[in-house]
Amino acid sequence: MNEINNYFLELEEPNKSCYFALRTIILNFSTEISEHWKYRIPFYYFKGKPFCYFYQDKKTKHPYIGIVKGSLINHHMLFKGDRKKMKIFMVDPNKDIPINEIQKVFEQASKFYK
Repeated sequence: MNEINNYFLELEEPNKSCYFALRTIILNFSTEISEHWKYRIPFYYFKGKPFCYFYQDKKTKHPYIGIVKGSLINHHMLFKGDRKKMKIFMVDPNKDIPINEIQKVFEQASKFYK
């Protein structure tokens, strides 16, 4: 867990606060969510399987949540881009986090995990 904590602590504001809030949202979504350090980024598993991860947009430097089963979900705030299986949920760290929309995406994604 030290790598994950260091990852968050080394970020600059406002991204640092945004990532901490997103981390809380994800971990509070279900008791079956677990946090892991994979591919040098925070990765979240649901029922022991990859669920989502954090990353940062290269152009805007804004945080996003990568949704592993995103290609199976139709939601207006998910963006596929060049990805084959995943979609991302962009978050502007200078605005309020759309918690309800994130939870809707998580609810849709969780249906694919038995």
